[in-house]
Amino acid sequence: MAQLVVRNIENGVKARLQRRARRNGRSMEEEVRDILRAAVQAEKNAPAGGLGTELSALFADIGLDEPIQELRGFQIDPPDFEE
Repeated sequence: MAQLVVRNIENGVKARLQRRARRNGRSMEEEVRDILRAAVQAEKNAPAGGLGTELSALFADIGLDEPIQELRGFQIDPPDFEE
């Protein structure tokens, strides 16, 4: 297994990590490993693309004959909610 050394952690962060580890019945090292595992897992589950990529993926299976055209260059006016 690999090792990782993290320097210059603020005293308050270290104290909170120690309290969290105690509360969870683990050593501080194991607590940090668990936090890092959870962070990497959350990143793995995060969308890979931007909003447009995600929207395109949502509508990919609807069976359009032509791809949806981009709206670049169109003037978009905000709606007027005043009467």
